[in-house]
Amino acid sequence: MVYGDCERVSEIRIGGWRSAYRGLMPQSHLDALSVAEDAERRRARFTDLADTVVNLIAERDGSTAGWACHGPYREGEARTGDAELYAIYVDPGHYGDGIGHALLEESLRRCSAAGHARMFLWVLKENTGARRFYERAGFRPDGAEEPFEVDGVLVPEVRYTRRLGTA
Repeated sequence: MVYGDCERVSEIRIGGWRSAYRGLMPQSHLDALSVAEDAERRRARFTDLADTVVNLIAERDGSTAGWACHGPYREGEARTGDAELYAIYVDPGHYGDGIGHALLEESLRRCSAAGHARMFLWVLKENTGARRFYERAGFRPDGAEEPFEVDGVLVPEVRYTRRLGTA
């Protein structure tokens, strides 16, 4: 990913939120999401976190169709020796094309090659589609849960983990 991809990545991310989280969090929050504001935050983070966060994009027919990012696992403000998948989103028009799987496999490959023993990720507890996607890739919930509040509504997340180097 390059700096110029930030706008398209934000379009994919916001589209992914609006599609995947419909009915799981307040619609007013989803409707208020702004691609321009998200792109601005993404551009600011792009240079600040360039040496710790890996951003990957997937293209289909010459156009960016998906995005994933990973880096060190965040235990509060501390970073650990494990990896964390921070985000993975696919343009809703490309759901089922294998793009999410390819992005996840590349993140797993890179984290394993970097010597990380495990990868963690957080997923909305009620997002059964995403949970099945991660479980098919060898991730398992480890029992950790965190409250996530959106416009005054609790939307709990569960943590998944997978050892690297094995499926």
